[in-house]
Amino acid sequence: MNICKNAAVSQIPGGVPDKGDLGLIAALAKGELEQEDVYAFEIMLCDSEVDRDFERFDHDALVRLSELFVGKPGIFDHNWSAHEQVARIYKTEVRHIPGVMNTDGQPYEGLFARAYMLRGEENDGLIRSIEAGIRREVSVSCAVGARICSICGENHDSCVHQKGGEYEGKLCHVVLTEPSDAYEWSFVAVPAQRAAGVVKKYGGERMDIRKFLESSGDKELLCQLDELEKQARLGSSYLQSLKAEVVRLGGLSDCGIAPQTLKSMVDKLDESELLGMKKAYEERIKGMYPSAAQLTGKTVVRSSVENAEYRV
Repeated sequence: MNICKNAAVSQIPGGVPDKGDLGLIAALAKGELEQEDVYAFEIMLCDSEVDRDFERFDHDALVRLSELFVGKPGIFDHNWSAHEQVARIYKTEVRHIPGVMNTDGQPYEGLFARAYMLRGEENDGLIRSIEAGIRREVSVSCAVGARICSICGENHDSCVHQKGGEYEGKLCHVVLTEPSDAYEWSFVAVPAQRAAGVVKKYGGERMDIRKFLESSGDKELLCQLDELEKQARLGSSYLQSLKAEVVRLGGLSDCGIAPQTLKSMVDKLDESELLGMKKAYEERIKGMYPSAAQLTGKTVVRSSVENAEYRV
């Protein structure tokens, strides 16, 4: 269920922080700030809904991220430059929406944050854009320690289930958990999460490799990445074809397992296990349907009449 759609940024009345919030801001600032010096606003950072990448954060991840994001800067389009820092988070809160469930049937929760920026000519245009609802979609950059498959509960990087696929009526998605760091949050045009807009990055050198290579201009490595992605797609296609063939042979061999049950079993197997089942079913089928014996051909007696075989 989509909720808080296009509500990633909301306004605090007048953008003026109260005394309590000003105290939290002061803890991050080096100098004294007055209420009229600061513009404050609220952000929907991320939530527990399955996003456009077929991924979602679990409850523990949202709670941990709420701790990690305090003090983190706001920038534009994940451009990691000191010149792009325009705001900073000073307060976070995980909120549960009573009676609302996410796609996976779990209680819907969102991670909300309050951020501040300095008023003045440099930021006044951005402040007007926020209040006019033009700047509102945001995205976060963070590191997570585990990516769990919603179907089998195993590490999705090593299981056979495909994100976005359906298995016995259940949508396959990745549950992101065990956050280890939060880097920044950005104003973006098209976020991954429908409500908050989250672009997730997974730490170290694995963080958005394609974007990094494109920005570096390394065409050779980009070509290598294209080839690896092509091989990955071919490998996935081969594995799906092998699974379908095992299910087909299982039906022909009268193995006694219902097709849907067999398909569910096959989805959990790796290539070597699939090839073993395929060979076993082929042997079983060979025993059930042996090759027919070749018939002895009749001796052909040729006529003495020329071209007799063509006569009617």
